Amino acid sequence: MSEPRLVEVRRNVLKQNDVIARALREQFRATGVFVVSLVSSPGSGKTAFLEKTLTQMQPRYRVAALVGDLATENDATRLARSKAPVKQITTGTLCHLEAAMVQNALADWDLNKLDLLFIENVGNLVCPSSYDLGENLRLVLMSVTEGEDKPLKYPTIFNSADVAIITKNELAAAVEFDWESARKSIQSVRPGMQIFRLSAKTGEGMEEYFDFLSRQFAEQRAVAKI
Repeated sequence: MSEPRLVEVRRNVLKQNDVIARALREQFRATGVFVVSLVSSPGSGKTAFLEKTLTQMQPRYRVAALVGDLATENDATRLARSKAPVKQITTGTLCHLEAAMVQNALADWDLNKLDLLFIENVGNLVCPSSYDLGENLRLVLMSVTEGEDKPLKYPTIFNSADVAIITKNELAAAVEFDWESARKSIQSVRPGMQIFRLSAKTGEGMEEYFDFLSRQFAEQRAVAKI
């Protein structure tokens, strides 16, 4: 396929994705579901972070998760331990989730029975940046073991996200993680971006993050009632 033809096909795919993402966003708004997507590179601790989120928020909210992965159902099996509804989306050779995949996965779920839906994307910091999933909030995660310059290497994904989460803070001292350098990297790519520094393992910083999500959910519900 010639290069102009490839560009045209990609443009059409993205256009179709945007149409479905808009329909999803309207569906989420109509049912009052607040949708949070998570993107990161492999090994960032995203699944452990999401498992903790589902477990801790479940007593107060009706939560569920969709999990994207190239082949296995390991992450979905792990998240199911939270007792929240979880569904796996296997993408095969695709390195990202698309809106149509989310739409298909939700076909037999009653969204009126949910407050918050989490979508864990495939571990990748490149492809997911181009695909709107209809979410209210996109979190980009990076662990302290990945280096402080991650945002400089992958600026597009940080620009497409709303909030940055720095994970595995329990290892920060061991790997001599430079918090101020990481903060400057994030702010240079996305000035004003909110950042949470936390540990799903020890619980450090998680309550502040839960409070943030609760406020976001309440604000969305308040707007929906206007």
